[in-house]
Amino acid sequence: MSNNINANNLNTDSSSSPVNVPKMDALIIPVTMEVPCDSRGQRMWWAFLASSMVTFFGGLFIILLWRTLKYLWTVCCHCGVKNKEAQKINGGGDTQADGACKPTDEKEENVAAEVGWMTSVKDWAGVMISAQTLTGRVLVVLVFALSIGALVIYFIDSSNPIESCQNFYKDFTLQIDMAFNVFFLLYFGLRFIAANDKLWFWLEVNSVVDFFTVPPVFVSVYLNRSWLGLRFLRALRLIQFSEILQFLNILKTSNSIKLVNLCSIFISTWLTAAGFIHLVENSGDPWENFQNNQPLTYWECVYLLMVTMSTVGYGDVYAKTTLGRLFMVFFILGGLAMFASYVPEIIELIGNRKKYGGSYSAVSGRKHIVVCGHITLESVSNFLKDFLHKDRDDVNVEIVFLHNISPNLELEALFKRHFTQVEFYQGSVLNPHDLARVKIESADACLILANKYCADPDAEDASNIMRVISIKNYHPKIRIITQMLQYHNKAHLLNIPSWNWKEGDDAICLAELKLGFIAQSCLAPGLSTMLANLFSMRSFIKIEEDTWQKYYLEGVANEMYTEYLSSAFVGLSFPAVCELVFAKLKLLMIAIEYKSEKRESSILINPGNHVKIQEGTLGFFIASDAKEVKRAFFYCKACHDDITDPKRIKKCGCKRPKMSIYKRMKLACCFDCGRSERDCSCMSGSVHSNMDTLERAFPLSSVSVNDCSTSLRAFEDEQPSTLSPKKKQRNGGMRNSPNSSPKLMRHDPLLIPGNEQIDNMDANVKKYDSTGMFHWCPAKDIEKVILTRSEAAMTVLSGHVVVCIFGDVKSALIGLRNLVMPLRASNFHYHELKHIVFVGSLEYLRREWETLHNFPKVSILPGTPLSRADLRAVNINLCDMCVILSANQNNIDDASLQDKECILASLNIKSMQFDDSIGVLQANSQGFTPPGMDRSSPDNSPIHGLLRQPSITTGANIPIITELVNDSNVQFLDQDDDDDPDTELYLTQPFACGTAFAVSVLDSLMSATYFNDNILTLIRTLVTGGATPELEALIAEENALRGGYSTPQTLANRDRCRVAQLALYDGPFADLGDGGCYGDLFCKALKTYNMLCFGIYRLRDAHLSTPSQCTKRYVITNPPYEFELVPTDLIFCLMQFDHNAGQSRASLSHSSHSSYSSSKKSSSVHSIPSTANRLNRTKTRDSREKQKKEMVYR
Repeated sequence: MSNNINANNLNTDSSSSPVNVPKMDALIIPVTMEVPCDSRGQRMWWAFLASSMVTFFGGLFIILLWRTLKYLWTVCCHCGVKNKEAQKINGGGDTQADGACKPTDEKEENVAAEVGWMTSVKDWAGVMISAQTLTGRVLVVLVFALSIGALVIYFIDSSNPIESCQNFYKDFTLQIDMAFNVFFLLYFGLRFIAANDKLWFWLEVNSVVDFFTVPPVFVSVYLNRSWLGLRFLRALRLIQFSEILQFLNILKTSNSIKLVNLCSIFISTWLTAAGFIHLVENSGDPWENFQNNQPLTYWECVYLLMVTMSTVGYGDVYAKTTLGRLFMVFFILGGLAMFASYVPEIIELIGNRKKYGGSYSAVSGRKHIVVCGHITLESVSNFLKDFLHKDRDDVNVEIVFLHNISPNLELEALFKRHFTQVEFYQGSVLNPHDLARVKIESADACLILANKYCADPDAEDASNIMRVISIKNYHPKIRIITQMLQYHNKAHLLNIPSWNWKEGDDAICLAELKLGFIAQSCLAPGLSTMLANLFSMRSFIKIEEDTWQKYYLEGVANEMYTEYLSSAFVGLSFPAVCELVFAKLKLLMIAIEYKSEKRESSILINPGNHVKIQEGTLGFFIASDAKEVKRAFFYCKACHDDITDPKRIKKCGCKRPKMSIYKRMKLACCFDCGRSERDCSCMSGSVHSNMDTLERAFPLSSVSVNDCSTSLRAFEDEQPSTLSPKKKQRNGGMRNSPNSSPKLMRHDPLLIPGNEQIDNMDANVKKYDSTGMFHWCPAKDIEKVILTRSEAAMTVLSGHVVVCIFGDVKSALIGLRNLVMPLRASNFHYHELKHIVFVGSLEYLRREWETLHNFPKVSILPGTPLSRADLRAVNINLCDMCVILSANQNNIDDASLQDKECILASLNIKSMQFDDSIGVLQANSQGFTPPGMDRSSPDNSPIHGLLRQPSITTGANIPIITELVNDSNVQFLDQDDDDDPDTELYLTQPFACGTAFAVSVLDSLMSATYFNDNILTLIRTLVTGGATPELEALIAEENALRGGYSTPQTLANRDRCRVAQLALYDGPFADLGDGGCYGDLFCKALKTYNMLCFGIYRLRDAHLSTPSQCTKRYVITNPPYEFELVPTDLIFCLMQFDHNAGQSRASLSHSSHSSYSSSKKSSSVHSIPSTANRLNRTKTRDSREKQKKEMVYR
């Protein structure tokens, strides 16, 4: 830049000038010795301004002139056309008309050709300046960037005088500014060509900016002068900042676009007004001969306008010129309005921006999971309490919550307390952008929580299914664990192509598991509490007093864990390993799972002696800590055989031998001769080709040569299967394997001793469903199972299950099939099935009946559970269990009122009084003693010796299990307990006694399934009675069970364990009941009967020596070896299927289910009149039915 000098330093040539220098100090401009500038200091600002004004008004005049001429030409042509049309109408000569039209047509064709050429050029220019193409976007962004560059040059030049003499060839900033403006001129031409309305284009803001910034640059080059002038108008280009960001796909939301718009308008207006004040204050008023100017920097003017807009006005900087003051008057009006409206809105938008709108940054070496769905304080606190429990190993997993609603203060405080492992982001899993923010593609799993208390369960399930679809669509390989409310909605998940339960995808159906838990409590009271505590992480609470809470809480501290078994157990049978682990390692193993080299798995629950442990077997343990379970992996016979303290069992230095299943089976035996491979000459290639199939079929079969040979032959016989190839493949999977375990436990049902009746069975009778897992009967009409009150009262019901259900036509279906299926499992013999009587609204039960009509021994009494007459009619005092359910989950403001019906029904039953019904029955006839209550069992039977069912004279002694929606309502069930209203559910007496169950306890299954998906498989196997993925697919197709013919393969599915209760006050274990040791009972039951004990159901006041004890019992999970037993204890156990029990109805010595399932003797239905007999009372009945009916009425 040339050096500017003051007028006082002018050369001597300027002294001879006639101009009076002292009077012209304000007019003298800086000049340089190299620039041939006006030595008299004459200002040339008018030349710069004139160039802009001439350009603007000249162009405007040309546009208006062109429009005027075009309008006149159009009017004249229109008149000529009208005259020609009039001539045609008047009948002018055709020849003349044709001659006149020819030149006109030629002109129109020329005009059309000309318009076509202009249109193509116009379209090309429009494409160049639009943001629809890559070239257009680049050009638009480049123009904006150069405009900001020109504004920056203005900021730099604003430190110089307003007008100065500069040499274009030496001034670098002027050269850059010139290059920018040349580009602006070319862009202006493109915009002008593409404009449809030239007049409006000429008056646009961007056009006015170009008029007053581009021509002065060219004048500067010509005059070798520089005038800041109106170059500050380039700041108006900032208004387009939001458009540029949208072109670059940076701004996507309406709030962000609005925020940038407001900020850009405010800042551009502010900077432009500051530029005008800077111009007039540094120049002065023209009519004052520029004498009243004041030196202000540009940034001082910016400061002046800000304090002016904010109405503060400190007075340290103010305008002196008339033009400046006049501008400030009008600017205060507009600037104050803009400041008062824009600034609050900008602050509001910034304040309302998503606080949790960032993106998750993955930490190297640390996994993370995404939790979405129903995110509330209750659901999150329950999830975190279990997921981050201290009993787990170090959880190196970060939890990312994604929800579209920002958390409230309580939930935010919860997140802050766990800030090291928890992050929250606001968004929706239905939005792929939000899924990318939480890095769903790198997440270890995605967990979807459901709203268990919603009014419309189907709508909630549909929402979660849509979440699964969205997540799987974004990343098909992600593992998803979702909660479902209704069982029938699980079928929709099978429609998602990328849903694969073999890869870890799981659906935790709350209705299925809740009703399954309740059904198991009908068979073994208190089991629901024990299982719920096993998969929930509970901290150990030590109590010194000798109360029932002490023993209960010691059991609550146990959880379910999995660990691989040490090689020291290889070759031992399951009972032997189970006994060794319990006695020496202080662990309880209830099942094993093996995963073959082809990743196919099978789970066996309490298998028999024939199962031998092999290398790589995974065990399922009940223990209080994950570290304790490590003993099963570290155990070494050489190092730990003589150790008595299990805490000393740690990792030793012995090498662990490893051998593949394939190699072990080859060394064990071959198919044909049963000899080892070393001695066998028939081990051909075809046999080797079947070895993989063998591994799938018998992964845990005995390694002895003789057993192996027999097993292999049985395996060959079982190859023809009714399953399709696709189902065979799935049948080898882990989730399906628990229910296919009977094939592994006893390879051929025809070879089982005492099972000869299978040979003589009627193959044409369908007694079980097509999978062989449940009892089945042909579909029955609901009218055939309906009992009136009088018919129910005349029917002798005993040892049955009464289901009190509240619901109406509008209530959501709760899926009663999930309650009935476990009670109709095929590992019960038909005469062991408990009759089920539903008491409730007939309209509601009609809606449920479609899923129940294939189950035997089901009756309905239309009525209400609050009616004592209905309850007495179904002999509720003789039932084995009374279940109270409610389908009315309406949105009630008061949470305590959600369970009002169930609580009222429970209190109503407990307050009822009854006669000595059992005594009356026994006095009438010993033959009418309900089956299972006689004492004819052999002394060596494990089920022998249960006392007769005690006479119930008060409803308080009736076994009841009540479903609750709100956990806090448990305080209303027992009036004699001292539970605090704020006590957690698992610490309350009704839950500990197994008389209350809430769906909230199932929340722990989410984290338990994530850490070990086998846990969910085991739980479902125990509580559902044997539901498999194949069965779920079948139900999804037909919504009902399909009957199937009895085949050896389906009958083998009956051979599976079930949960039962064992009494100690009589029978083969009576000697251990009085002060015996639990460990001795455990070992004896396991060795003698293959029964695996895992808990105690004890009277609440058993530790007291009071003569009249309370009949309530509580659960003790996994007592220690030296735990002392009392005669009144009931033992939870896993018992084997008894094939002999079904041979004769008269021989009930081994029909022990009723003995195990309750503290009372369980009995079957004496007589239930069929509807056919009721509708045809005049018809003759056979003598057998008559005798039975007469004896009943007697």
